[in-house]
Amino acid sequence: MPGVGAVVVAAGRGERFGAAKQFLPLDGSRLVDRAIAACAAVADAVVVVLPTGITWDGSPAATPVVGGATRSASVRAGLDALVARDPATEVVIVHDAARPLADRALFDAVVAAVRGGADAAVPAVPVADTIKRVEGDRVVATLERAGLVAVQTPQAFRTAALRSAHVAGGEATDDAALVEAHGGVVVWVPGSPRNFKITDLADFDRAAALLVPEPR
Repeated sequence: MPGVGAVVVAAGRGERFGAAKQFLPLDGSRLVDRAIAACAAVADAVVVVLPTGITWDGSPAATPVVGGATRSASVRAGLDALVARDPATEVVIVHDAARPLADRALFDAVVAAVRGGADAAVPAVPVADTIKRVEGDRVVATLERAGLVAVQTPQAFRTAALRSAHVAGGEATDDAALVEAHGGVVVWVPGSPRNFKITDLADFDRAAALLVPEPR
């Protein structure tokens, strides 16, 4: 899409997983390569944010940059590189490499929402489970489930809104939280249960099973 760029966040070290999962193969393609291909289908330019010491050996269509100590710092590095590469970028997509099953419809939906006037758009699914807040091993509160959603990537942003939010600083588990805190208008579009984040080996097995064609 004209004026659309993307940042693929792949700078994690994988301490909890036990390996840098974004470089592991899923059905013949690494997670990071799947994320880049999905972004390249809708974006003029793609920047991939990598851990320190990694030499990029993937698609030449993606510009590699080194990430920071936190997710927000890594996105800032990717955003700076993207704008330097294409100053005319109007909409920025931020996508986690650990979500290999995001389909084209999600990308189109978040970009359309930003084109429609939002500062940011995120895909989300309603929370199905009862959510409780805990302190140690003690449950201290049960949250009202109505109105709660679980947020995914890809997320889309007006470039100016995302840059302003990052210039203001702060850390968050997703960039929409920074835009929201900076006073931006954040909307959500329907996400997909298939678009789960790979966090452990069981998730790999689940994703692989979903990629197996159904018998005819």
